[in-house]
Amino acid sequence: MRKLIAAMTFLLVFCSLITSAFAASSTVSTRIKDIAKVQGVRPNQLVGYGLVVGLAGTGDSNKTLQTLQSVGNMLKEFGVAIDTAQLKTKNVAAVMVTAQLPPFVREGDTIDITVSSMGDAKSIQGGTLLQTPLKAANGQIYAVGQGSVSTGGFSASSGGSSAQKNFPTVGTTPNGAIVERSVEESLGTSGTISLSLSRPDFTTATRISAAINARYGAISRADNPGKVDITLPFMYQNNVVGFVSEIEDLYVTPDNIAKVVVNERTGTVVMGGNVSVDEIAIAQGGLSINIAKNTDVNQPAPFSLGETITTKNTDVTVTEDKAHTIVLPATANISDIVGALNAVGATPRDIISILQAIKAAGALHADLEII
Repeated sequence: MRKLIAAMTFLLVFCSLITSAFAASSTVSTRIKDIAKVQGVRPNQLVGYGLVVGLAGTGDSNKTLQTLQSVGNMLKEFGVAIDTAQLKTKNVAAVMVTAQLPPFVREGDTIDITVSSMGDAKSIQGGTLLQTPLKAANGQIYAVGQGSVSTGGFSASSGGSSAQKNFPTVGTTPNGAIVERSVEESLGTSGTISLSLSRPDFTTATRISAAINARYGAISRADNPGKVDITLPFMYQNNVVGFVSEIEDLYVTPDNIAKVVVNERTGTVVMGGNVSVDEIAIAQGGLSINIAKNTDVNQPAPFSLGETITTKNTDVTVTEDKAHTIVLPATANISDIVGALNAVGATPRDIISILQAIKAAGALHADLEII
């Protein structure tokens, strides 16, 4: 008897453990690092104007005045005086250079740059970008770009026919710019840091704050759905990077609004798992009308004085498919509706129209986004 009771007890404990493990695994959690970032840690945009030289006759024409003027000004810097009207710029192209200055880069680091033609050049393939200062929105120079341009495409033409791959007027130069000035990013100098949520949400912000407080005590507060303020613990005053690293590894369960995304061009429907629908009846059927025009020719009898006559006949055929009525209970979700409509032969575009009608009827408890 005791062995039986012990076996039953072990079975109950085992089942409870399995149930708990299944419940825990069914909850989708993610790191704070993947749904939020430290406020102030961001890249900066840089832009500059320069020249690409060494092109094989695919550069700007003499009608591009900015190229002529830029080449003339550059030659003057080297002590060469020349009349810009006599310049031939088919091997030169005026370009705009753009780049992203990542946070925490230092002087001497290199970054990638993108080179884009701004004139009538056919291709900048094989060209070399001359030294180009890159400025931020405040007008300060933060990097200088120079180097060979790689387009990853080509353009060829002959005898009135042409062929092109990708965009030969836009290229990149990996590690083509050297950082000359860094953007100072100070973290925790005031004793606090803030997390910015990628998708502002009241519930998610509250859960992030609760996860941090459960680990370090009452040091965080969600002031709004997009921001969580954190006071640095005393032991981390001189180790802000380590503290941020530990916070980013905390797991929380983000919350999202119920949404159904519909792409009418491709007939694609994507929905979240928390979408619900009230009890509703759906009638799905179709009416097709086919109009055919035929031309008949009437010939007269042989050796008669009659004439050949043509007549046009129009046949109208109306076909009405049998309507299928589906009644779904209030516990149904979007997957149940889509499955039922697929069972009765509804096309993807029919499903999209029905979802729009359900939303208009107020039975769909989710945001319906059409892209």
